[in-house]
Amino acid sequence: MSYAVLSFALVVVALLLLYLHNHYSYWARRGIPQEDPIYGLGNMKGIGREFHFRDINSRLYKRYKRDGAPIGGIYMFFLRGAFVVDLDLIKHILIKDFSSFHDRGIFNNVRDEPLTGHLLTLEGEEWRCMRNKLTPVFTSGKMKFMYPTVVAVAENLSRTCGQLAPEFEVKELSARYTTDVIGTCAFGIDCNSLSDPNADFRRYGRSIFEKPRHSQLVQALILFNPKLARKLRCKLFNDEVSEFFIDAVRNTVEYRIKNKVKRNDFMDMLIDMMAEDQEAAAKHEGIDVSQGLTLLQMAAQAFVFFIAGFHTSLTTMSFCLYELAINPKIQDQLREEIVSVLNAHNNNVTYEALKEMSYLDKVLNETLRKYTVLPHLVRTATSDYRVPNSSLVLEKGTTVVIPVDAIHHDPEIFPDPDRFDPSRFDTEHAEKRHGCAFFPFGDGPRNCIGLRFGKMQAKVGLIHLLRDYKFSRSARTEVPIVLSKRNFVIEAQNGIYLRVERV
Repeated sequence: MSYAVLSFALVVVALLLLYLHNHYSYWARRGIPQEDPIYGLGNMKGIGREFHFRDINSRLYKRYKRDGAPIGGIYMFFLRGAFVVDLDLIKHILIKDFSSFHDRGIFNNVRDEPLTGHLLTLEGEEWRCMRNKLTPVFTSGKMKFMYPTVVAVAENLSRTCGQLAPEFEVKELSARYTTDVIGTCAFGIDCNSLSDPNADFRRYGRSIFEKPRHSQLVQALILFNPKLARKLRCKLFNDEVSEFFIDAVRNTVEYRIKNKVKRNDFMDMLIDMMAEDQEAAAKHEGIDVSQGLTLLQMAAQAFVFFIAGFHTSLTTMSFCLYELAINPKIQDQLREEIVSVLNAHNNNVTYEALKEMSYLDKVLNETLRKYTVLPHLVRTATSDYRVPNSSLVLEKGTTVVIPVDAIHHDPEIFPDPDRFDPSRFDTEHAEKRHGCAFFPFGDGPRNCIGLRFGKMQAKVGLIHLLRDYKFSRSARTEVPIVLSKRNFVIEAQNGIYLRVERV
């Protein structure tokens, strides 16, 4: 090797090291505490093997809170972020100063993968217009219209549970129930997953999470560098999955229009927003709600209803039944409330009866606290933002990480956080907590639009199961339960097995 080549190589290495040093000392140079990062990995060493995001977030949260810092630094591989631990600042970001943090910075590639152009990933004016258009579908009035459909599926859930006795895997049953509910309400299709575990909707829904398009390395690129991933024209989902969901929407829309079918559900709302001139709307760059939605844009909104609601509801139901099985006194108290309220409503699971079950609401909230579905929320600073009562400025484009799970397990907020205790949500306790101490569905204008629907379908399912069955530990029940370190959302590594018997 010549001297010139060697010198050039040394210069390149030196410049690379200088760049990495500057990149990974970004927060320290601004006087913000940070955990020493590893070049290339940042603070993500061991993620997916030794640690989950929950573990890393918990470690950083405890350190920065102990240091009395409202913000610390986090490096997610090459992506640097502001890790927020102060609840007042979280309230500013999510609510008071939302105009500076209205984007999530999540990957989408509408050009190559239309299903990624949905409410979860849209930004700026496109998001605002779409949110305003979709919000009416989740009002109390619309909930009541969809409620009988959810109850009908829940009745099938109870029958199916009886067929699986005396022992069954809770997550799979909950997934089939959730698939049927959302498939019916969002797509207008009778999915029949409870009757047939291998029904098309269940099979394709399962493949979204169990058979990803890419390796974990490529998934990490898409997650932590969405702009680069979009430039590389990456896709998230397998082509056959995208085709299935787009065809499902297309067939439903064509059938309803042709036969003048109205069901007052989510799909009807999308049809009302449909552009009369599909060809002209397709030529428009981006989403222009005033021009109406294309079929592909409608499919994207229905798709996110499915993927967002699916995991949240099945996970919450599964872990709730698990906790009730290992805490029989809580299960008995909840069943007493269910039976008592239903007796006052002629044993009908009415919308009004659901609203009267206050202990059920506490049990569900405690499940969402202990088993928070997402480890953290992410926002992007859309303009330079001066942190209140400080000289620190978060530069435009800065990623902000809000560690929801770590906050939900803070013993100063929720004493003995690993104990399942629905009384935490008694009024006298809840009113003493900070407004941003419990936010499993986010908070502010960009909270989860379907949170009321998600809680409704979980409650209806639990009511039918607990009215008819008693759940207890089986020989295969893990105590404590082992959580997966591989998936971003919370999940039991080895499934959740319970014993079930009729009441």
